[in-house]
Amino acid sequence: MPKKPRTTRKPKQTAIVRFPGRPAKSAAKLPSSRRPPTGEAARKHKEVEAALAEARKSHERLREAIDILPQGIVFLDAEGRYILWNKKYAQMYSRSADLFRPGVRLEDTIRVGVARGDYPEAIGREEEWIAARLEKLFQPGERHEQTLADGRVILIDERLTEDGGIIGLRVDITELKQREASFRLLFDSNPVPMIVCALGDERILAVNHAAVQHYGYSRSEFEKLTIRSLQAFDVEPPWAGGHAGDERAARAWKHVRADGALIDLAIYSRRLVYGDRPAVLLALMDTTERKRAEARLTFMAQHDGLTGLPNRNLLRQQMDDILLRTRRNAEKVAVLMLGLDHFKAVNDTLGHGIGDKLLRGVAKRLRSILREDDALARLNSDEFAIVQSGVTRPEDAAFMARRLLDAIADPYLLDGHSVMIGASIGIAMSPGDGDESEKLLKNADLALSRAKNEFRGTFSFFEAGMDAQAQIRRKIETELREAVQGDALRPYYQPLVDLSSGRITGFEALVRWPHPERGMISPAEFIPVAEETGLINAVGGLMLRRACADAAQWPDDVRVAVNLSPLQFRVGNLLSLVVDTLKQSGLPAKRLELEITETLLLEKSSEVLATLHALRALGVRISMDDFGTGYSSLSYLRSFPFDKIKIDQSFVRDLTANPDAQAIVRSIISLGKGLGVTITAEGVETEAEVNCLRNEGCHEGQGFLFSRARPNAEIVSLLKTQGNWSAPSGAALVA
Repeated sequence: MPKKPRTTRKPKQTAIVRFPGRPAKSAAKLPSSRRPPTGEAARKHKEVEAALAEARKSHERLREAIDILPQGIVFLDAEGRYILWNKKYAQMYSRSADLFRPGVRLEDTIRVGVARGDYPEAIGREEEWIAARLEKLFQPGERHEQTLADGRVILIDERLTEDGGIIGLRVDITELKQREASFRLLFDSNPVPMIVCALGDERILAVNHAAVQHYGYSRSEFEKLTIRSLQAFDVEPPWAGGHAGDERAARAWKHVRADGALIDLAIYSRRLVYGDRPAVLLALMDTTERKRAEARLTFMAQHDGLTGLPNRNLLRQQMDDILLRTRRNAEKVAVLMLGLDHFKAVNDTLGHGIGDKLLRGVAKRLRSILREDDALARLNSDEFAIVQSGVTRPEDAAFMARRLLDAIADPYLLDGHSVMIGASIGIAMSPGDGDESEKLLKNADLALSRAKNEFRGTFSFFEAGMDAQAQIRRKIETELREAVQGDALRPYYQPLVDLSSGRITGFEALVRWPHPERGMISPAEFIPVAEETGLINAVGGLMLRRACADAAQWPDDVRVAVNLSPLQFRVGNLLSLVVDTLKQSGLPAKRLELEITETLLLEKSSEVLATLHALRALGVRISMDDFGTGYSSLSYLRSFPFDKIKIDQSFVRDLTANPDAQAIVRSIISLGKGLGVTITAEGVETEAEVNCLRNEGCHEGQGFLFSRARPNAEIVSLLKTQGNWSAPSGAALVA
């Protein structure tokens, strides 16, 4: 216990007597011990007073200094009694501030605070908590925290002085604890794997549950690892050596899971203080599946989904590389454009599943023939492109073309079907036919068009004139669009003649294009362009409306026949088009005859058959044109009850001199009679052909013997004179 301070007696006061009119005099003479010090004593007395004044001033300066500190400061003596404290300390413990007095024990204020409920941690174990707190006070060690009733958290740091006193530091860490709680919530509950590692030694300090699940290591195993030990490759991480910035954007990384699997990561890093040491927080976004998906998308963007071969975009890149390399070596490059012959027929008759397997089989055979340096791509449904490098002469490309054609020609066994397919090839060579990928591909495609149109089953080299022909085709397309928009196309009519009576039973409407500069353009020149570009729908609709309007002015027993393209059925509005046209023109449905080809029935589409039945239900007659060509099958006649079958002109030409043609025509006529349909022969040009057809029982004839196709104005005149035509003689109606 500190010694009690000595008590000193107060000096006796000597009375001073004042007399009126006289100076005051001492009532008694002061004793020598009471006299003011003089000499040396006076000097020392002044020094003591000065020292005391300086001490008081220093004390005030000390109080001012600690009052401006943001932390709470308290000075206690060896018995834990208050000596000095600052304003911040009093504010922190405002509920107990009325107890703060010099000489008051801290223990007493603590007990009062516990009784008031100022320390929630002490509730229910008051004496135990007080004892633990006093032990930390008089035997201070590590810093500790204290929670107050209002929720604030105070960090306490206490140290002993040399004379046994205590200096205490108080820091309000409430906001810090709230941030830590938020961080802990974000860290532990985050579905993204997160790791805290120390800067410098890179030791893993903490992991969340998602990281444990994702990596497959337990928490105890993680504590033995460094972040570098998780890396698949020994690469210096950006935060190594303590040089991490405050925050880092995503960086690509590869880590190894506990089971040895590699994972791709995008790592976001942020520097922080974990505990009392600098660390870095890592958010680990697993991009393995995303990278796989991106790789698949990249592959799909550059490859054909069915065969896995490069598409046109990737082929151009490969060609650019090959052409660049061959320019340096003065080599040639051959581009072979390969198109399958009659692939659509296989697709339509056997189904798209067989067609897809056929394409994969073709791709496999092509790949087996080519070298590693050669490029192979699928460009569209039935076309492939081959780029052959290291070519020195055209014969090298021709040799390759023959090998490719031979390989494709061998039968394919697909789902029990033996499928045979042919091909045609167009060849363009650099640098003569072009030194850029796009030009070479275009010229090879032009050569392929020639091979398909003129040869089939072989190859053709590009020639300069082919480009001119392509320019003409493009010009036809442009002018045809203008002709359709300008209503410049006209129907011309060719009569259908009853061979027994010689009377005209109807007319077939044939489209004609009177060009203002080039004259009459042949349908063989623009109809293929119309079908390739989709203009055939507009052309067909225009011809149907004009033909019905013209026929409405003819005699009631004369029909009009209009050809339909398979493409018109795919648009989906054919039935409504026919209904609207008949209504607007006033033509009875029974006088309209629509001609289709066997190609349409190859599709075996329920929509096509439904449309045909709906048209026939209106009263419209349906005719099968060009019977006996293409892919004829008697099953087609069972698919739909046709009203007429037209024998193709290829069987009628030279009918009298060709026994095979006679046999075919005889069979078709017999078949038609058995089915109860009308049989019409196309391309009749001689009296002998008429006689032969009549003898076999053919019902109608059509051809130049009777008349060429003529505009409607001439048809009206022709109908007026048809009574003068003698059927037996077979003379032409019009010279």
